[in-house]
Amino acid sequence: MSDTAATPSRVAFLGLGVMGFPMAGHLASKGHDVTVYNRTAAKAKAWVEKHGGRAAATPEEAADGADAVFMCVGNDDDVRAVGGAVLSGLKAGAVLVDHTTASAGVAREMDEAARAKGLHFLDAPVSGGQAGAENGVLTIMVGGAEDVFARVKPLMDCYGRSVVRMGDAGAGQLTKMVNQICIAGLVQALAEGMAFAQKAGLDGHRVVDVISKGAAQSWQMENRARTMLDDKFDFGFAVDWMRKDLSICLEEARRNGSLLPVTALVDQFYGDVQAMGGNRLDTSSLMKRLAAKS
Repeated sequence: MSDTAATPSRVAFLGLGVMGFPMAGHLASKGHDVTVYNRTAAKAKAWVEKHGGRAAATPEEAADGADAVFMCVGNDDDVRAVGGAVLSGLKAGAVLVDHTTASAGVAREMDEAARAKGLHFLDAPVSGGQAGAENGVLTIMVGGAEDVFARVKPLMDCYGRSVVRMGDAGAGQLTKMVNQICIAGLVQALAEGMAFAQKAGLDGHRVVDVISKGAAQSWQMENRARTMLDDKFDFGFAVDWMRKDLSICLEEARRNGSLLPVTALVDQFYGDVQAMGGNRLDTSSLMKRLAAKS
């Protein structure tokens, strides 16, 4: 990929979970030549059957010859393992973009490793959930060199509504931490409000209709309040994943001296949901914890 190439066409996508599968699909739908890899080969095969392109047996094979490689894996260790393997074989000047929610530290490690090989790295965690990925309207927070970001942004625009560079390596991950900190408190407050409405004998749906027009409005209220009232908690972003994210936030806060008392408390509440067997429930399942406690 030359420095002037705005839209590289040969790309790889590693990790086809509830987010990666549709994100890679948007790249294919925009005419890019996409090769995919997934640890479970059947999922990669299903992606090819739906979107075309090719499936590779290893991350290295998927990334061979690619101008840009995107990955959306599990945690810091996965980023190091998969990203490290890919960096060992990428062609000069190629870009590795990590959409995993991981630590700022591992983002800086990967950036340094890429630079040492004449390659480029961007940390680019996303927000918007499964629906945002499927509809191509994710928010993407990016850390890395400005010129590299400019080269790859047209690709991320395929599945992102807001794609913004936040600073150097690690800045994307730090911004995602702010996002998760804010969400944690909002979801708990929303759960408490909906539970209170029910206990007060109010029609919760009418309550949401009214207060969502005022200062209490939020994405969580618009998208999760009614499903919480209906006891529905299957929307893709699992409690296990949120606890992983919050552990990253709390660790970073210990490092930089931030105080996160509400985040730490809500993290414990998610632990209660896990103890109830709700590991794979959506994060709005904090509502179920309140019902169990009442």
